[in-house]
Amino acid sequence: MAGGGNAIRGSRVGAGPMGEAERGEAAPRQAVTYFCAREHLTVISFAVEAVVPESWDCPKCGLPAGLDSENAPPAPKIEPYKTHLAYVKERRSDKEAEVILDDAIKLLRSRRKSGEIIF
Repeated sequence: MAGGGNAIRGSRVGAGPMGEAERGEAAPRQAVTYFCAREHLTVISFAVEAVVPESWDCPKCGLPAGLDSENAPPAPKIEPYKTHLAYVKERRSDKEAEVILDDAIKLLRSRRKSGEIIF
């Protein structure tokens, strides 16, 4: 549709005048730079009276970023997912597992001989 003369451009319905006069003056700010292990720089603005955090998550890579450009925080160590069997193997040796299995088989066979229904 060419030449739609009643379109409102550059604003949204209900929007008031734009600028500092309507919103009031902004609080004094300080720019704080954070550095991550992948050498990304992140500048965050805080109010002057705000407590500046020691670390901030890097918006580019997600690693923790710190205030010291020479000593960026290391990436967190992520433990791989362990299966139930992996946890069991941490607690018992193969020899202990064999003993437990043999005891369970003996108990199962004795219960079957006595007529108990076990699947």
